[in-house]
Amino acid sequence: MYKVLTLNNIAVAGLRRLPRDLYEVASELKNPDAVIVRSHNMHDMEIPKSVAAIGRAGAGVNNIPVDAMSKRGIPVFNAPGANANAVKELAVAGLLIAARNICDARDYVRSLKSEGDALSKAVEAGKKQFVGFELPGRTLGVIGLGSIGVQVANVALSLGMKVVGFDPKITVKSAWQLSPGVQQVDTLDRLFKKSDAITIHVPLVDATRNMVSRDRLALMPENSVLINFARGGVADNAAVLESLDRGRLHAYVCDFPTPELIAHPKVIALPHLGASTTEAEENCAIMVAENIREYLENGNIRSSVNFPEAIMPRTDAYRITIANANVPNMVGQISSRLGDAGLNIEDLLNKSLGEIAYTVVDLASPASDATLESLRQIKGVLTLRNLGKPLS
Repeated sequence: MYKVLTLNNIAVAGLRRLPRDLYEVASELKNPDAVIVRSHNMHDMEIPKSVAAIGRAGAGVNNIPVDAMSKRGIPVFNAPGANANAVKELAVAGLLIAARNICDARDYVRSLKSEGDALSKAVEAGKKQFVGFELPGRTLGVIGLGSIGVQVANVALSLGMKVVGFDPKITVKSAWQLSPGVQQVDTLDRLFKKSDAITIHVPLVDATRNMVSRDRLALMPENSVLINFARGGVADNAAVLESLDRGRLHAYVCDFPTPELIAHPKVIALPHLGASTTEAEENCAIMVAENIREYLENGNIRSSVNFPEAIMPRTDAYRITIANANVPNMVGQISSRLGDAGLNIEDLLNKSLGEIAYTVVDLASPASDATLESLRQIKGVLTLRNLGKPLS
């Protein structure tokens, strides 16, 4: 029986993917085999030694101590693309809201106290201050052409906009999905110069922190729009506020309120709604639950942020998996010790990602406790899991 600890309310549709005859799932568990989390801050908690995997029911993993888990040989899974449609719709909504001054106009109407003809006159008199602009012919810059950015770019094209995109690490999958009408640029500065509006879809890492800077905002045309449903730290808030005051930016739409942003009349700050749809929450929960199950039962890895993708079909063999430092001769040492123990290797898969390597080995007969301990003693081995034969 596997134990899975949930640190937030996880959509039932996802938890149903963990059959009750094999899994105990609860918000309070001792010695869990895995953890599924949404927004809970795991940096401040002691993660039990029993934990073999962590799954984030969403895309970003800033609330998980990924580096520490890598050192322990624990894969961290996420759900890339599962919330892409939800974020895409909100990004497009943010662009339309900013272009047509919808929030300010709504606030104006809500402030009116008159009735009848007086109300009609007040409505007509006030609408002039909320004149907006249309999207066709304007240029949208998309920073990050992953699953979300590609969808936003394609929708913007369908709305009659010109679209430029920047992503030096675009995947083959994303490139195939991206409309040929999207022009890719090779520098962020060039994107800022070309764009009447910019939407951001990148993770928050050292390379992206404050990428929306004072100097780059100064490159944009007057009365531009900035949309950020990625992470708060990718934009320098002080620079954004200064740009709003100077009129370089017409509006800043974001999902990450701060007191300074909330106080500014040209900021439309939302309460982190990017993936807050029933469909997105269910999709994320389903994806991460399935990947956690596949790892616990079969040792296969899909959609991990710190481990390589490693998928080897199960046969009737005895399976062991090893996570280790990505150094020379690890596979040789593993094979030698299995050979010394008289064990025949039926299949073997070795993958690496950065400083982590991961090996899946199928054996014709089970490894003894002594052999398993011998493998654990190889310098650089982080974790070893003995999965035995398939459960079904």
